[in-house]
Order: sequence, then C-alpha cells, then structure tokens
Amino acid sequence: MGDTGRAPPAVRTGTRQEPTPMPRLALYALVVCALAVAAAVVSFVQGSFLGIVWVLLAGLSSNMAWYYIRRAKAGA
Repeated sequence: MGDTGRAPPAVRTGTRQEPTPMPRLALYALVVCALAVAAAVVSFVQGSFLGIVWVLLAGLSSNMAWYYIRRAKAGA
C-alpha cells in the first residue's frame, strides 16, 4: 500500500539481468526496412507501381530482423 523503502530482491542481491544488445544484422535489417517503406511511399505518391517491389523488400527485411533478434535471444 505504500513504499516500504526496500529494493526488489533482484536489485538487493545484485543479480539484475541486463538486456542483451540488438545484433548488428538485425539493426541493419531494420534500417533497410525503414528505407524500403519510405521508398514505397514516395513511389506510390509519384504514381509508380514500382512501389510494390519496395513493399516486398520491406517485408523481407522485417522478417530478417525478426529472425536475427529471435536467434540472439535464443542464444543468450
């Protein structure tokens, strides 16, 4: 009901688990995904159907980022 002034057990014992950093390949895949989405928007605004290719590339790169993040979590 109120703050007891005590830290949670994980903090008291010093066994706090730090989050693992994002793998470099996953970060690159997320950057490619964001750039592909931006290119698709620009392409569709200009009236070109080439944006479909950019949407497919964004989907592929997002799946790659998801894969590399999951693989890093499983390995940790």
